Amino acid sequence: MNIETRIAQWLRTPFDQQTQNQVALLAKNPKEAEDAFYKDLEFGTGGMRGIMGVGTNRINKYTLGKNTQGLSEYLKEQHPNEKICAVIAYDCRHQSKELAKICADIFTANGIHCYLFSDLRPTPELSFAVRHLNAQCGIVLTASHNPPEYNGFKVYGKDGGQLVPPHDEAISQRILDTAFESIQFDGNPALLQYIDKEIDTAYQKDVLNSALFDKSKNKPLKIVFTPIHGTSITALPQVLEQAGYDKLTIVKEQIDPNGDFPTVKSPNPEEQEALKMAVALANEKNADLVIGTDPDADRFGLVVKDAESAWCYLNGNQIMAVLTDFLLQKRAAENTLNSNCFIASTVVSTPLIQQIAVHHGVQYKNTLTGFKWIAKLIEGFPELEFIGGGEESFGYLVGDSVRDKDAISASLLACEIANEAKNNGSSFFELLIECYKKYGAYKERLVSITKKGKEGVEYIAEQMENFRKSPPKSIGGIDVMILEDYLHLTSYNFKRKEEEKLQYSPSNVLIFKLEDGTKIALRPSGTEPKIKYYFSINQKFDPDQSWKEQEKTLEIRLDELSSLILP
Repeated sequence: MNIETRIAQWLRTPFDQQTQNQVALLAKNPKEAEDAFYKDLEFGTGGMRGIMGVGTNRINKYTLGKNTQGLSEYLKEQHPNEKICAVIAYDCRHQSKELAKICADIFTANGIHCYLFSDLRPTPELSFAVRHLNAQCGIVLTASHNPPEYNGFKVYGKDGGQLVPPHDEAISQRILDTAFESIQFDGNPALLQYIDKEIDTAYQKDVLNSALFDKSKNKPLKIVFTPIHGTSITALPQVLEQAGYDKLTIVKEQIDPNGDFPTVKSPNPEEQEALKMAVALANEKNADLVIGTDPDADRFGLVVKDAESAWCYLNGNQIMAVLTDFLLQKRAAENTLNSNCFIASTVVSTPLIQQIAVHHGVQYKNTLTGFKWIAKLIEGFPELEFIGGGEESFGYLVGDSVRDKDAISASLLACEIANEAKNNGSSFFELLIECYKKYGAYKERLVSITKKGKEGVEYIAEQMENFRKSPPKSIGGIDVMILEDYLHLTSYNFKRKEEEKLQYSPSNVLIFKLEDGTKIALRPSGTEPKIKYYFSINQKFDPDQSWKEQEKTLEIRLDELSSLILP
């Protein structure tokens, strides 16, 4: 169906008059109309996400309605003669509450019982609620850390994890086959049940069971926290209070949920700018630790004091390393660590996590990008015990009750680590350096290049194809040893001239592994109009040099690699 036909379809019923008027106005601007209608929004690593507005390539009541109608029909097909239940949560973004109610009404119109949170809640609480309520499905309305004009639609299976093959492919096809005319918008109130405090209590109790190690009260750690106008305000302060952290200060300018995110350029804790106000407040309060979470509270950022008492913005790989090493040390001290335990990370994250697993004698499992794959591991290996795991994009999970990255439990764990270190005359930063001393000095860098619109999609595809057709044989004077192509599921060893099969689902990722242990990965973002370049290098830790000196050497090498790879 071409763009003109799509636009014409939206200028008549079943689309309401307001939508028709907006489409007619949009059609007067051919470039904007093309971007709104040239394709259908698709499921990526984090579900469906896009700019709000009219059109097939936008988030609106009809595109999400089509999703929910197709999903409803799939659920009824998969669970015949069963009572089917779905859970819906939403974040602080514009239209999230209204779109959540529309999705709930479509479920109930199709005879599906729907639990709907009465107000905004963290995404990990939604994942928890699916399993807690024995539901077959969950939905959260969120665009995570994207700009204010975005919203999104994440779908969870009965295991509490986001959809993976074959279910995601089957549901995607069912949605494609669903006509806008077939959407049932008129809900059945008898099948709608609002939920809040009961689930809050159960979820927070589970977080404390997973991530609380020191049950003392009045802990000395001084914390500054910002929800960056998002959902974590409904959970993290409550959890920290129950855990005994009474020296918590919240950034008041960022405490209220607000889909405009008026105090930041981007509500993304990966960006230092998003934590600027929190760090300034931490200076005033002489705090030990700064925590910032993204709008739906699945990602979190940490800022800690380094050896010279200057603020150090940790990246996701560094945070993950300290959290994982701490968890495994605690389990080892309890004599509950064995070869049936496992930790997990992703193919674009730091190799340091695998080194930590080897040191502690536990299994290490590697997945594609996206936390749904870690959830799939937990579900797929019931005979094993998942201890913890994460990915470089500031996501971490403790234990297996939640099946998505969880900024609430991860933040509590970070506080436990920092508090214990403070009691021992050390710090979170010093524990990171201890990791480097034990496992090697690793340094990573992520470079994202944004390319919007149809032209951007074509540019990103061209970049990936160019590297596939003409892969470099050496980079920065170091030979490429292995090229892993996750789209074609091949691993080619240039030295042995041998090809092996990769045991993953197909994904548009390329990874170059160099002879010196350097790893360079490329992939298009599954949720944003970006191509991402991941660089990872390492060297043996030098006890005769400060970390600052060693880090500078590593940064120079990263600069060199970036200049050779980036367009």
